[in-house]
Order: sequence, then structure tokens, then C-alpha cells
Amino acid sequence: MFVKQRYAGALLAVIAAFGLAGCDVAPQEQEAPALPQVSVLTLTGRELVISEDLPARVAALRSADIRAQISGIVQRRLFEQGAEISAGTVLFQINPAPFKADVDSAAAALQRAEAVLARARIQIDRLKPLLRTDAISHQTYDDAISQRDQAAADVAQARATLARHQLNLQFASVEAPIAGRIDQALVSEGALVSPTDTTPMARIQQIDQVYVDVRQPASVLESLRQQAGSTATAPELAVEILGSNGTPLGMQGHILFSGIEVDAGTGDVLLRVLVDNPERRLLPGLYVQARIPRARYANALTVPQQAVVRTSGQTSVWVVDGQGQAQLVPVNTAELVNSQYRIASGLSAGQQVVIEGIDRLTTGVQVITSPWQPPAVSQPADGGIR
Repeated sequence: MFVKQRYAGALLAVIAAFGLAGCDVAPQEQEAPALPQVSVLTLTGRELVISEDLPARVAALRSADIRAQISGIVQRRLFEQGAEISAGTVLFQINPAPFKADVDSAAAALQRAEAVLARARIQIDRLKPLLRTDAISHQTYDDAISQRDQAAADVAQARATLARHQLNLQFASVEAPIAGRIDQALVSEGALVSPTDTTPMARIQQIDQVYVDVRQPASVLESLRQQAGSTATAPELAVEILGSNGTPLGMQGHILFSGIEVDAGTGDVLLRVLVDNPERRLLPGLYVQARIPRARYANALTVPQQAVVRTSGQTSVWVVDGQGQAQLVPVNTAELVNSQYRIASGLSAGQQVVIEGIDRLTTGVQVITSPWQPPAVSQPADGGIR
């Protein structure tokens, strides 16, 4: 019996030993290192516009102050304040009665002068036969000629006086010199107006097109001219207009390079951007932002800012080669646009750049790649210098 117990104990010990050995093998197999997983972006060239958002102010394309050209009392205002009007529209009616009387008086004076001229001409016709027969002296005939010429001059003066009074009568109806939107009336019915008044009667501004004025250093003017000249399809350099808070308004204009003058005090130039404004969304005096193009690249390579690493002053990115191994590649970065660097040199289209998982990489390590998904964050349509 004792021998059987010893045999059974030994058998249990052997089974336990094999069981422990099996437990040791399983953890060793589970502890084998897994390949690092990274998210990569395949580089492709795309058009990139580098721009800068600058404060600007809206100005009317044309502006006209409505002023009286004669002195008189305003009888009526003939427009709705804030309305769109056409050129030649009568805006105010000044009392025309005094000017009508002046026209009638000048017309009568003209008739009188014409009657005198007609009588002088008849007198000349009567004296001519008498002069041939020496019935009158040459002096008498010469005096008649002088009276006729004087009467002709009086007629011309009377006609000019009549024309002037007719013009004053016309000025009693104050007309719009240009088409546009008229502001509120600055005078009311019953007010006495005159050409020497410092305050206009009203103001008209043409805003179907407007100027957006931007101040720029004179040093950038030549680069803007070169961009405008190098754009074959659009000879006018396009500028996007934004709201004062940077919200795109869906409006574009082009820079006018004529009439630019450098401010001697600041060294800046005032760039005027001409913008179509059919819906009258841009009003004179409004502050906006203008997105001014600085550079344009037809086939630029860009990588997210998080993909760029800096070690010992060297800028580099991790790329995955054809064998699926990670390699650290030195690059030269340029502008930072919307949190993405433009790569000036060091990379080419088609390479896979590691965006996420950089902290697990070493040179030559084999990696498992998956396409990088950019975060769902709204970005401006165009580039901007940051």
C-alpha cells in the first residue's frame, strides 16, 4: 500500500510539472512585440494661394452733393429718402414764381430790342436811294448804320439775359446729377437755400459698384503687379471680400493699379479694390476685410503641422518607404497655411507621410499603415498667412 501511494504522488508531481511548463510557454508567445500602427497621408500636388486678410473700408464709386444753384424757398421734396434714383430726376422744387417773372420781363425786353433793330434796318433801306442822289449827307447815313448795329447788339444782350433767366427758372427744379441711392434730405420744405450754403440739400452715392480701400506697404506693390501680369486667364488680380469678423461674403473684386500714390509719412499705398455690389450689401463707410493674394503655387505639396518634427535645428518628417519601413526625411518648410506647411523641398508627390503615431517610430522599423482622416473642422476656402 505504501508503495502505491508513493507512485501516485510521483505521477501527480510529473503532471504538475508539465502543467507549469505549458503555462510558461503561453505568456512568452503573447509577449511577442506587435508592429506599430500609423496614419499616413499620400502627397498630391494642388493649387495653393497664399493670401493675407487686411482691414479695409468701403467707399462709394461716385458721390454727389445736391446743392441749390439759385436762392429761393424750397416748396416740395420729390423723392423717397433712401431710394434708388436715376440721373435727371427732380429732387426738390424751389419756388419758381420770381424766376418766371424774370423770364417774362427778359422776353419783353428782347421783343423791344428786336423792334428797334427792325426799325433801324428799315431806316437804312430808306436812306440808301437818297444817298445815291445826294439827297442826304454821308454822315446821316453813317449814323443810321451805327444805330442799326447798336440795335443788333441790344438784341443779342436781351437774348442772353433771357437765356440766363430761363436757366434760373430751370434751376428751380433741383435735379440729380448722377444715378444712385439718395440719403435723407438735409433741408425741409420752407427752408431758404442759396448757392453759398455749406450744407448740401441731400447726397447721392452710386453703390452698384464700390471701392474697398486697403492700405499696404509700398514694398508689396511690385509683387502684386507681377501676379496680375502673370495671370493669363484673369489679368485683374482677384481679391475676396470678407465681413469685419472674417466671414466670407461671397463677393470678389479686382485691384485698380492706376492712381496709386505712396504716403510720404507712412510709406504705405492706398490700394483700391473695385467690387460689384448689385445687392447693395456693401455700404459706404462700412469696415470689412480684404483677402489680398500674396503668392500662387500651381502644384504645391502640403503636410499638416503635426507631421513636422524638429531635432537639433533640422526640420524633418517621417515617411513610409516601399518596403513599409519608416524613414526620417529632412525637408524645407515654407508658409504655414491653415495649419499646414508648404514643403519647399525634400518630398515628392506620391510619398506617404506619417501624420499620427510618430512617437512610436524609429528609423527602419516596419509599420502598419492606414489612411489619415483629417479632423472635421471648417477651414477657410482660401489660404491665409498665419
